[in-house]
Amino acid sequence: MAKPCSEDLRERVIEAVADGASRRAAGERFAVSASSAVRWVQRWHQSGSAAATRRWGRQPALEEHAGLLLALIGAEPDLTLDEMRERLRAQDIGASRSGLWRFFARHGVSFKKNRARR
Repeated sequence: MAKPCSEDLRERVIEAVADGASRRAAGERFAVSASSAVRWVQRWHQSGSAAATRRWGRQPALEEHAGLLLALIGAEPDLTLDEMRERLRAQDIGASRSGLWRFFARHGVSFKKNRARR
């Protein structure tokens, strides 16, 4: 997927439209598609900002349980991911081992090997 256009370019297109140019003419003047110019002006009218919207998909499902997960690992740092899955399942929260791993990686929690875990 291509990078979003710069904020400066978006503002120049919006200013051209505000100065009386049509959206299509402003798009041609700044070498962007007419549909992009239309969307940028619509977004500016609706929200007051022409900033690009978020490009990624939805928020991971475990993020809504972040407090619980971080408290769980804080109270018992030697829990394995499978033990953590069992604790979550007892509270009707579904999670995969890889999902838990990615969650903790995002939050900077690592699982170091030590003698107690062998």
